[in-house]
Amino acid sequence: MTGGASSRMGRDKALLPYRGQTLVEWTAEVVREAAGSVTIVGSAEKYGLLGLPLIEDRTPGCGPLSGLDAVLAQSGAEWNLVVACDMPNLRSPFLRWLLEEAEHASADVTMPAGEPLCAVYRHTCREPIERALAEGRWKLARAIEPLRVKIVTAADTECLANANTPEDWAKILAHQEVAGD
Repeated sequence: MTGGASSRMGRDKALLPYRGQTLVEWTAEVVREAAGSVTIVGSAEKYGLLGLPLIEDRTPGCGPLSGLDAVLAQSGAEWNLVVACDMPNLRSPFLRWLLEEAEHASADVTMPAGEPLCAVYRHTCREPIERALAEGRWKLARAIEPLRVKIVTAADTECLANANTPEDWAKILAHQEVAGD
């Protein structure tokens, strides 16, 4: 998912240059490797030129919950892997593991602790997410409280590191150079 004001970063995180492309393009490749397909959620005006399948928020200005609503409204899939574009350390094996965990769970949402923007949402979440939007409960963590949520323990929590500020971004890039990625 793209979007957000990127106010702490000072510029659009999705369009940061990363590994010879934009961060959102790189994230899209990782998701496609894990799930077989990818759709960007964001503004067609901003991201339409990337050439990736794209859907726009149905209720703009309501944060990530609106993006999740757009995904669930359009998708016919039972399981929907939802990933924010600001986690440059994500790897497809981790996302495949997360999908497998979801498929074996009797939950509506399967996610690492504290990461609702790197999670698998069952299609059954659609109506509760729509209701949360309609009621003005825009915080994603609050909106999923009534759902059956399975928290999984990730062996590699470094893959979930967010790039929210220029300092975060500099650390991620420095770590990448040291690790030889």
